[in-house]
Amino acid sequence: MKTIILASVLCVTMAAPQSLQDPVAITRDDRVDNGDGTFSYVFEADNGISAQASGVQGSQGQSNIEGVYSYPLSDGSGFVEVRYVADENGFRAESPFLPTPHPTPAHVIELLRIAEEQRAAGITFE
Repeated sequence: MKTIILASVLCVTMAAPQSLQDPVAITRDDRVDNGDGTFSYVFEADNGISAQASGVQGSQGQSNIEGVYSYPLSDGSGFVEVRYVADENGFRAESPFLPTPHPTPAHVIELLRIAEEQRAAGITFE
């Protein structure tokens, strides 16, 4: 019986999730909520991850937020930084690390111009 209990405890111990990384210490966590829709926070961890944001009440009762977050690149060569705004006009993020669409080819621009001229002239295709 003792062997079965010991084997069960050993199985449960071995099945527990194992952390492959050291714990991350939070080095800064400042938060201010003024209760009127305005707030700010700053967060930093010892692994280089950081975030900060501030918010004000928007014209339609929402929170308008401006912020930035950053984290280290996996190869250790630098940091990714993303600045963002969320307001009445939606969410907009800026960073050289964010993907961007390919430029529109010149022939597509020309075809769009021709199509617009045809629409303006009343030409339709069915």
